[in-house]
Amino acid sequence: MEFAHEQSGSVLIVKLDGRLDSATAQSAEENLVRALPGERPLVAVDLSRLEYISSAGLRVLLVVAKKVQQAGGKLALFGLVPNVREIFSISGFDRILALHGDASSALAALR
Repeated sequence: MEFAHEQSGSVLIVKLDGRLDSATAQSAEENLVRALPGERPLVAVDLSRLEYISSAGLRVLLVVAKKVQQAGGKLALFGLVPNVREIFSISGFDRILALHGDASSALAALR
């Protein structure tokens, strides 16, 4: 899995590419947590190139969401491909995390 991030104003945009599963979960979590801004982080996660997510990957996103919330920030996910969106729906994570269709709606929700 590839991990990249960039700053867009006050929002950190994280891009995940590949598979987020038990083999990549630990490094993904470390990279995500390390990239978080300290106070009141606003984070948008681009999942448009994520091919697959397992329960270990869902846990990573939940851990990051909790850290962001504890710091008084907001997290938005966007660009989920159909099979990844289905996993979010089946697991109920679509009711726990804020999902958006594209970057502009995710960024608007964070500002």
